[in-house]
Order: sequence, then structure tokens, then C-alpha cells
Amino acid sequence: MPLPSDLISHQVRLAARPVGLPTDDVWRYTDEPVGAPDEGGLVVRVEALSLDPAMRGWMNEGKSYIAPVGIGDVMRAGAVGRVLASRHPGFAEGDWVAGALGVQTVARLDARTLASAGMHRIDPSLGTPAQWLNVLGMPGMTAYFGLKEVGQPRAGETLVVSGAAGAVGQTVGQLGRILGLRVVGIAGGEAKCRFVVDELGFDACVDYKGGALKEDLRAHCPQGIDIYFDNVGGDVLDTVLTRLARKARVVICGAISQYNATSAVAGPKNYLSLLVNRARMEGMVVFDYADRYGEAVAELAGYLKDGRLRSREDVVRGSVRDFPRTLLKLFSGENLGKLVLELDGAAA
Repeated sequence: MPLPSDLISHQVRLAARPVGLPTDDVWRYTDEPVGAPDEGGLVVRVEALSLDPAMRGWMNEGKSYIAPVGIGDVMRAGAVGRVLASRHPGFAEGDWVAGALGVQTVARLDARTLASAGMHRIDPSLGTPAQWLNVLGMPGMTAYFGLKEVGQPRAGETLVVSGAAGAVGQTVGQLGRILGLRVVGIAGGEAKCRFVVDELGFDACVDYKGGALKEDLRAHCPQGIDIYFDNVGGDVLDTVLTRLARKARVVICGAISQYNATSAVAGPKNYLSLLVNRARMEGMVVFDYADRYGEAVAELAGYLKDGRLRSREDVVRGSVRDFPRTLLKLFSGENLGKLVLELDGAAA
């Protein structure tokens, strides 16, 4: 079926580098005609956008594990969509796909950007679009490889997860339980702690806002912490370092407490605990495992199917113009589970 000649993509572009929290003047809204795909390309209708803490880092200038979003570029975002038109042998009209489609309603990708966007077909029978942005998507891949490859878990060990009610944290903790670990979460507020224990099945959860994080960790981890999966950085990381067990592994996944800092990022003062306990701290970037995503999806989808794994999403329904305010929910702690923006008109 030919594309409508008047098909328009509504887009959110980065207009300026933010200082602190992204404000309205950081964004610019554009409408552009789409046009038919080139040879080897696709046109994809974006159904649901993934909102991730890493987005804040992508807005900054400077060297990182991925190039920053350019000023004037469509904001980078993982997304799920449906193929509207294809001139690529690996995709057909109507296919469900996932990849870095950006904050826009329709994405037109040529052969080069198709590869760089990591576009791949997804199986809607394995999960909803929101689940493909959560446990079957980048957060799930991060949790799976961060815990299994960097954390190197052994049954009976104690795993502590910060940001336990968030997208990555919820899967790390549940996977830890499946692997035979004792799992203690760290989250903000009584409601999130109840969710982590009652719905996700963690053994315990500590409220870092309670003012007694060190004492609570001592109570729940009397033999020390064997694996710490860090999503927040800052004071929480510094406190956990004081409770490490011998030969502990610290997985550095994210540092949401530092992403909007307007001064120097706060580093850990208690790093000598790594020396005393013969422990190690290692950074983890999910893109390093891209060629093994299929392995993780197959295993995690099996756990979803048999009920051992839950996928909790905080879904906001709206337009791309709702993206800026929805993104801020990540940094205020409003979201419970993976934050997803489903676009108006998207298929259920």
C-alpha cells in the first residue's frame, strides 16, 4: 500500500544543551513530510517511546559511550513501531519493530541509519509494546547482562539493587531471585518498597529516604553484600561500599542522582572498601552485548510466560509534545516501573 502523499512526522528536537533539569527551552517542535523510503530503507509509525535516565546524559556535550544528540537533531529514543512501507528485504509492511526511532510520530530510515538504529523485528506474541521497551528491551538486556556477566552471581549470595522499583532494577532483582540469590532492594518511599517486596518478590527493601540506610543495610545484609547493582550513584553508592563482603562485585549501571548535577559529579569517598574487601567495581554498557540480545530475550520471555518474572510499566498516553514533561517524571521519582509514552493513535 503506497504511503499517503501528505504523511507528516511530528518531532521533538534538541534545541540547546540543558543545565540541570531539561527545561522547555531545550526543545523545539517540528513537522516534516515523510516521503517514500529509499532502496534498503523503511518508514515506521512510532507506537510507543521508551523514556530512560540515560537520555539526560545523551543531551550533554562530551565524550561518552555514545555520541551526544546533536543540536537540532530529533531527540534519541528507543521505541516500538509498525512498518508502514519497506524497501528492505528483511522487513515487510505491518511488521512490529524496535530500535532507536527517536521522539517523532513517523521515522524514515535509510539503509545506513537503519543499521545504526539497531532496528529489528519483534514478536508481539511474547509481550506488549510496553514490555518490549522494558523487560524484553534495553532495560531487560541491561539487567540480564549486567547481573549475569558483570555481577557473576552464585546461588546463596546477597544482591543489593538500587533504583529497585525502576525499569532496570525490577528485572535485576527478580532475575537474582530466579538465580537463587537473596535480594535486597533500595527504593524511595514506603509505597515503592512495598511494591518491590509484595509484587516483585524481593526478600527486603530499604527506603533510602528514611535516613538510616547504613543501619538498614546492616540489618538486612548481616554477612555483607556480595553483589551491588548500582543505578543511582552518589550517597547511596558511597554507603553501600561500607557494607561490601569479601570479593564483592559492584556493577556500575547508572547514576541518576548525578545526571542533573550543575557542579562536579560526586564520586565515592569510600572506595578503599574495594581494597580492604578485595572487591571490584566495573562499568556496564548494554550495547556491548548487542549480538547476544536474542539469548536474553528468549530466557526472559520464558520467565514472563511461566510467571516467574513480572514486567511493570508506567504508561503515559499522549502526543510527542508530552515527551518533555513526561521525561521529568524520571528525575522526580514519580514513575513506578518502566516509563513509557504511548502515542495517541497507537495500536493496542
